[in-house]
Amino acid sequence: MNTILALDIGTEFVKAVLAKPGKKGNLEILGVGKAKQLEGNMHAGAVADIPAVVSVCEEALVKVEKQAGQRAELTVVGIAGELIKGNTTTVRYSRKNPNKPISDAEMNDIIKKVQQKSGEVARKTVALETGNKNVEVRLINSAIVSLTIDGYKISNPIGFKGSDVVIQFYTAFAPLIHVAAIEKVCAELNLDLLTVAVEPFAVCRACLGDDLESNFSSVVMDIGGGTTDIAVVEDGGVEGTKMFSIGGRSFTHQISESLGVDTETAEHYKLDFDSGKLDDRIKAKVETAISRNLSVWLTGVEVALEEFDNIGSLPRNVLLCGGGASLSLLQETLAISDWYQGLPFARRPVIHLLDVNELPNLIIKENQHLDHSFATALGLLRVGTDTLAGAPEENKLKAKLAKLLQN
Repeated sequence: MNTILALDIGTEFVKAVLAKPGKKGNLEILGVGKAKQLEGNMHAGAVADIPAVVSVCEEALVKVEKQAGQRAELTVVGIAGELIKGNTTTVRYSRKNPNKPISDAEMNDIIKKVQQKSGEVARKTVALETGNKNVEVRLINSAIVSLTIDGYKISNPIGFKGSDVVIQFYTAFAPLIHVAAIEKVCAELNLDLLTVAVEPFAVCRACLGDDLESNFSSVVMDIGGGTTDIAVVEDGGVEGTKMFSIGGRSFTHQISESLGVDTETAEHYKLDFDSGKLDDRIKAKVETAISRNLSVWLTGVEVALEEFDNIGSLPRNVLLCGGGASLSLLQETLAISDWYQGLPFARRPVIHLLDVNELPNLIIKENQHLDHSFATALGLLRVGTDTLAGAPEENKLKAKLAKLLQN
């Protein structure tokens, strides 16, 4: 089985994880690498300086391959940013011949029609937001959220009979320019690019593991350096993904402006806030700056979650990951403030920092030191195994459906 490299090209860091797929859907982590980005390398979660990003990725690759003792064979790269459009579409239709089993061809036709329709909506939205009427978008991820036939929920429709079919599809599209930049980075690094994946979708896949029958439900917030990516998972299906351009770096800039220090010093203040290293006077000013930025960040969270208007009630469980989730004030504010009251939560949300050691189907060694900031990279590995699932064992229903959903 091929080794899979997950490359999480973040605003603050590039994280690389090399893994080997094993039995029963397990992924054995072989090596981990991390390298820091320069200030202008990324913008709003997207690659802004290709040569500079290539250099940082190369640094991370050297580390991961040295630890693993082998080179990467296939690569999965994450993509993020406000112009990534991930939505769930519901399709309802009555079959003309309910006694005929649903075939690959029938499902393929449905999937293509939904993807085409969703792509047009995404293109118009991105065109409106960018002011570019000729913008091109590309399908990145596609997955079935839920499917019922004659009112019965099933995980795979192929081979079933029935009349009334209701399918919810999650599709995500990205501007072609962003995808092309990632492809160029991989080409410069001589990496065999298997697929590109929307980052919050990847984190959800990490939480679900190899269990297609999972009833996992959660709001997942991935707080990176340049963006916050939010996904809603209900009963094992990704309902949608939303992103906005406020991340850990905006907290650093707020500290820099409020205290009149350079960004490097501000970053140290932010990282040392919970360590007890700051004197009381500096800590009080840093807390004020972080709190001021938190109010803006919370507005972004509320606006993003309001867009999930197709969901009756949001899951109570909220999982935090990404480097920005390390801020204790951010965790505390989500846990105790009233930010959620205007949103469709049945009760106060329960806030958790994602523990990667509790993610299913992962074999992680003690010396690999993976934390919540690596959740996206671990999810990218799972997307990689999904993409490969359609190649072998063509006789299996799971493999057939996985192949239909490949983009």
